[in-house]
Formats: sequence, structure tokens, C-alpha cells
Amino acid sequence: MGNVIIIDDDVIISNLLASHCKQLKHKVTSAGTIEEGKRLLTNQPVDLVCLDVHLPDGNGLQMLPFIQGLPSSPEVIIITGTDEEDGADLAIKNGAWDYLQKPLSRQNIMLQIQRAMEYHAIKMQRTSRISLKRDEIIGESRAICDCLDQVAHCAGTEVGVLITGETGTGKELFARAIHANSLRSNRPFVVVDCASLPEKLVESILFGHVKGAFTGANSDQKGLVEQADGGTLFLDEAGELPLETQKSFLRVLQEKVYRPVGKGSEHKSDFRLIAATNRDLSEMAAKGLFRSDLYYRLNAFNIHLPPLREREKDIDKLLMACVFTICQRNKLPIKGVLPETLEMLVAYPWPGNVRELENRLEKAIISDPKNPVIYPIHLPAEIRLHYIRNVTTQRHEQQVPSPLRDPLIGQDRFPSVLPPFKEYRRILCNDAEKYYLQRLMADTEGNISSACKISGLSRSRFYGLLKFHSLPSSAIID
Repeated sequence: MGNVIIIDDDVIISNLLASHCKQLKHKVTSAGTIEEGKRLLTNQPVDLVCLDVHLPDGNGLQMLPFIQGLPSSPEVIIITGTDEEDGADLAIKNGAWDYLQKPLSRQNIMLQIQRAMEYHAIKMQRTSRISLKRDEIIGESRAICDCLDQVAHCAGTEVGVLITGETGTGKELFARAIHANSLRSNRPFVVVDCASLPEKLVESILFGHVKGAFTGANSDQKGLVEQADGGTLFLDEAGELPLETQKSFLRVLQEKVYRPVGKGSEHKSDFRLIAATNRDLSEMAAKGLFRSDLYYRLNAFNIHLPPLREREKDIDKLLMACVFTICQRNKLPIKGVLPETLEMLVAYPWPGNVRELENRLEKAIISDPKNPVIYPIHLPAEIRLHYIRNVTTQRHEQQVPSPLRDPLIGQDRFPSVLPPFKEYRRILCNDAEKYYLQRLMADTEGNISSACKISGLSRSRFYGLLKFHSLPSSAIID
């Protein structure tokens, strides 16, 4: 028996889903809003969440990062009444089990619930994460742990890996971690920096050359492909590999043979390929800027690294590790970091990610090497100003609540031009009544006796309000 939470303000759908889950012997709890759903999810381990998109207090898709961060790691089935292509894209890319549109087929929804629960049970029975050699990969956030799980899954295989992510997210560190945890760990790890390959010497650098193959070739030279024999070849910034070189490199991947420049015979090299890029290779392939067949070969297994702004919980650990390394490298005593300095660093969005964090900290430390503490004054002006602006904005929002913002559901309800007071009051009262009735029906699971008892309304008045607000009365249980 599993634990299911349904977050849907449509009482009919909520009751229908609850009925299906109970038929499958699962425990069910329902919520009608995002906030109520978060309270339920926080207070108990959950196996499956059935989540509506359009909720009274916001878009249900915004809950996906919160749900993914829960210790019980529940599966999520998204339910929507509208055809939203962007919504399906966002849901699936954020790990949702499925994206279902209303009206729901009983057979389909029960099958998806059953499959999701089976998968979750198997997932939770797996042993804890394999002990990895992770060297300089620092952090314990959910986002980074998911990436380490992927490293554990692929490291012991021979599958090619494509590591994607923004500049400075640590793609080479992850490539080295895959190599260090593989059966090839005692063999070479060879880096090919595709962004710095001289156009006229690409094939010579990759495949090597023999003496006299071209002007300046004074001796035989091993290429990087040959150097990686038995080990791992890491293509860094693979999106920068010249288009004319991609065809010959594709054959090397397929056949594991190459021909040094100026030599008539072919050589073999047994290497594992790991590639990394901050560019969208699929988009480049669609535009003819990258060979699609090479892209498919590189993208056998993908690990996408999160930007630092999605790893807020890791910043303090990264900060202290960077400070320690920088101080040691520059032969300085280890510096302390004030809480207010850390607060400013956590608030900053870090467009350059971990690499930018390291550079900013090094400048802060070198700017005042004898000071035993890093104060906010040591940080760059843009980091301090970003923090000050954020604090000022938050205080203003707290002190001056917008009259255009619905206090019940926290959403903008009116246009930029403020309506007359009577019209404002009428709309707000109607919304408040409708929200109350939706919550009442959800909390009582449509039981009319309970609803009337809680609200103090008579049956006739209760049905009258349902009709006025166009709420379904068919879900009411007498």
C-alpha cells in the first residue's frame, strides 16, 4: 500500500482520482491549493502526487522543484484540463511521470497510477548511492546528487557520455569522476579542447603525423586519439569541433581506427568517449552547424549539470572549499567568512557559476591578504548592490501590499488601471466566496452534512451559492 496525495481544486476529479487510488489499496489525501499541498507533502512520506496545473493560488507546475526535493522522492502525474505544449515540455523535463489531459480515461489513469507506484517501490528499494571517487565535486543538494547518481549508473559501463550545462558548472570535473570510477581508471584521461584547436592542425593534433607530413613536421608525433588508447578521450566544448573534422572523427568513433597525417596505414585505438558542451547540439544539428549523426553518437547517455543558482544549499560548502584552496595556493592563513558575507553570496545569481564564484573569491582574498576575515566590503560592487536591491524590494513589498493583489491566492486579479472601489469589493468578495466553497467541498470530500455543519449554511443557501459560482453540485454526497 502506497501513500498518494491529490492536489486538485476540481472536487469531481479529486474524488474520482481518490476512488481509483483506493481501489488499488493506496492511502489517499487531498488538497485544493498549492499551499495546502505543500503542508501535506512536508508532514508525511509520499509515493505519488497527482497534481493539477491550474490551482487557485498558482500554477501547479511550479511545485515540481519542491516535490523533487522531498526526501521520499515521489513520482508526479500532472493533470490538466487544457492543451498546453509548453506545460507538457516543462513537466516531462522536470521528471514528471506523465502528463494527462482531462477528461481522464479510467483505464489509463489507473494504469499510470499502478505503473508509477511499481516504479517508485523499485526505486526506493535500491541500495544507497555507490561510494564514488568524486574529488573536487562539492555539494549535497538534490540537483548535484542526482547527477552523481547518473555518474554511478554509467561509470562502470562503456557507454559514451555527453555532459551538458552552462559555462563554469564543472563539466570536466564530472568527466574525470566518470573516468576515475570506471574500469579504465588506471589508464590515461586525455583532454581535447575543441575550442582551441588550430584550424589547419586539427587532424594532426587528433590523429598524429609522421615526419615530413607537412612543413614543420620534424618528427613523428602521437595524436590525442592514440594517447587515449585504453583510457578515456574527453572532448571538451564539443560544439566547437570544426564541421569538416566531424566526418573523420565520426568514423574514428564507429570503427576505433584512425590514420595519422602522412601515413598510409590505419591504427587502432580503444578509448571511451566523454564529451561536454555548453551549447545546444540538437539545435546546431537542426541548423546544419553540427553533424546530426555525430550528435546521436555523442549523446548516448546525457548528464545535465545544474547552474549554481539552483544549488543554493551547496554555496556555503563550495565557498569554504574555495577559500581553503585559494589561501593554500597563495600561502595565506585560512580566512573566515562572516554570515552577512555568505548571505550576499547566496543571494547572487552567479551567471558564471562555480568558476565565477572561485574567481570572485580569489579577488576578494588577494585584495586584502592580511585580513583574517572576508567582509562584505571585500566583495565586488555588483554582488553587494544585487543584495541591497533585493532587500529593499522585499521590504517594500512587505510594507506596502499591492491593492491589485488578491490576498487569498496571491495572484494579480486586476488590470494596471485600478477599478472603482465598489467593483473591486464585488470582485474580491465573489472570489473569496468561491475559494471558500472550493476549500469546503474539498475538505469535506463533498459531504453536504459536514459542509453545512462547518460553514453554518443551510442546505438551500449552500446549493444556491454553488449555483451562483458555477461550482458542480454533482460531487456532493448527501
